[in-house]
Amino acid sequence: MTLPKLLPLLSFTFRYLPSKKYPLCSSAIVNPLTSIVHQSFLLHRYYANTPPPCVGVFSCKMKEGERSPSPVGATGRRESSTTDELFHSPRHAEVALRRMEAYYARGQLCDVTLVAGSRRIKAHRLVLSAASDYFAAMFTSPVLEATQEEVALRDMDSDALLTLINYCYTGTLELHEDTVEVVLSTAHHLLLTEVVEVCCDFLTKQLHPANCLGIQLFADTQGCSELHRLASKYTAEHFQEVMQHQEFVQLPPEEAAHLLASEDLNVPSEELIFQALMVWLKYDLEERTKNMADLLSLVKLPLLSPQFLTDHIETNALFKENRECQELILEALKYHLLPERRSALQSPRTKPRKSTVGDMYVVGGMDSNKGGWRGSSTGIERYNLRTNSWTSVGTMTGRRLQFGVAVLDGKLHVVGGRDGLKTLNTVEAYDPATNTWTQLPPMSTHRHGLGVGVLEGPLYAVGGHDGWSYLNTVERWDPQARQWSYVAPMSTSRSTVGVAVLNNRLYAVGGRDGSSCLRTVECYDPHTNKWTPCAPMARRRGGVAVGVVNGFLYAVGGHDAPASNPCASRFDCVERYDPATDTWTQVACLSVGCDSAGVSLLGDRLFCVGGYDGQTYLNLVHAYDPQTNEWTQMAPLINGRAGACVVVVKKEH
Repeated sequence: MTLPKLLPLLSFTFRYLPSKKYPLCSSAIVNPLTSIVHQSFLLHRYYANTPPPCVGVFSCKMKEGERSPSPVGATGRRESSTTDELFHSPRHAEVALRRMEAYYARGQLCDVTLVAGSRRIKAHRLVLSAASDYFAAMFTSPVLEATQEEVALRDMDSDALLTLINYCYTGTLELHEDTVEVVLSTAHHLLLTEVVEVCCDFLTKQLHPANCLGIQLFADTQGCSELHRLASKYTAEHFQEVMQHQEFVQLPPEEAAHLLASEDLNVPSEELIFQALMVWLKYDLEERTKNMADLLSLVKLPLLSPQFLTDHIETNALFKENRECQELILEALKYHLLPERRSALQSPRTKPRKSTVGDMYVVGGMDSNKGGWRGSSTGIERYNLRTNSWTSVGTMTGRRLQFGVAVLDGKLHVVGGRDGLKTLNTVEAYDPATNTWTQLPPMSTHRHGLGVGVLEGPLYAVGGHDGWSYLNTVERWDPQARQWSYVAPMSTSRSTVGVAVLNNRLYAVGGRDGSSCLRTVECYDPHTNKWTPCAPMARRRGGVAVGVVNGFLYAVGGHDAPASNPCASRFDCVERYDPATDTWTQVACLSVGCDSAGVSLLGDRLFCVGGYDGQTYLNLVHAYDPQTNEWTQMAPLINGRAGACVVVVKKEH
């Protein structure tokens, strides 16, 4: 039957269908062909005594309490329905999209033409709006483009636009290194968020010393914060290679300054930063001389060696005629010539970059399994300031508690301690470069609870306990002669003593003498072989940790009575000693009171690691900034511990 003859019949039939019961049957015809198929299907199901189907996303809903209608049979009887059915096609969306893609490819049913440059792209408003928030806003808002048959997209790359329109229909995208940036930029304009993310991931995988600066700048202009962060991180990590490529020397002055000012550049020493500056300057010396002083101020000249300052900077003809450059060079020379004034010469140029400060090591201690020798830890952890992370790097050769550690020639010298049965006099050295241990000659006296320090070459072992009595004796290890010898004893016996080196003096701070915890302090002069009393601390401190920053000595934490005393207190307070005035001053407190913490200078901050708060062996790590008088929490230890020794191994230049 032809279509004109079929339509009246269908119209007559549907006019008498119970539209109240079957509302879908009274819908208007939108497209003749699809409506005929749909209504013929319903008519067939009606005469086959089955209820009409729930089609597509529509559902057959009934009011509460209403019974499902019984279909009318061929004899006019209503028969009960035994089942309800909801059908969902898992391939419906895919099939529909593929059909729309085919219409797009053939240019059929298109209702808009996009114009970019000389390219004209026919498409469907519905598809574009469904895929892109940009087009959705354009075609559903009361703007001129919503009704135009042609829409001009100015300042948009036509090839990238075609690629992304194809993506709207297909959901697939092929990325290429030479076009991904323009595709990302266009996708960003069209608010195709998923495409932007995919392009950013692609660019992240393409990062290289030759292109990372360009990708970093591009990410910044596009507002791609994560890509910018990753590109910046890559640039800092690979700076030694980046400075050798064209992108670096072509940086404008403000971008070069921003890069050289970064504290995160991964360089072995500040000398490499100066070399990078010279490479950048010489690329266009005539034009860039005017920026020379500003960029030289970003090089931490005071942290360069005196030899490098003299041989490569002070005599450089480029700087001789520039007054600002000469002032910077003079500042650096003063820093080396007047070490006693360094605390007054602090500036951003005296703050070392994170990669140049070396690595901090935490050795041994008591771990969380307190209450027995099995709680001792032999593990060694290493901290990287640039990444703010800890790594397990090795173990000691045997168990030790209350030992001392100092660094000589880049090796960790572990001295004395106790192994759970006896007090030790043994000494061994750990080489972090090879992860190996070497036995050294033992001390003359067995010592645990001792303090150690390196002063003008030799290593000193101070005080402690020999298993029977508290000690005031001091031994010195000569690394050249490879032997131990006694020096002048302290005026007071001290165990769990804090030891540090300041202004060519060895300081012994607090500790216990067998009857009480001490607040007294004394210092040793190796040239006179004498100990001299210093001003006492405000508090008695046993198990105190000490460190030196900018010409001041700091006493951190501790306790005022042995742990066996139920009235013992653990301190969060910190005192600072000024050798120029022989006075102690209280500074910012720790976040928690503890004793047996480890303390070391890393960069320009004092790190306090671990400790015991009376209940827990802590994994907390805090860094003290003397400029702001504040403690900042850093990445925690992998394993909490107390009584660990903390030292820093400087990087070799």
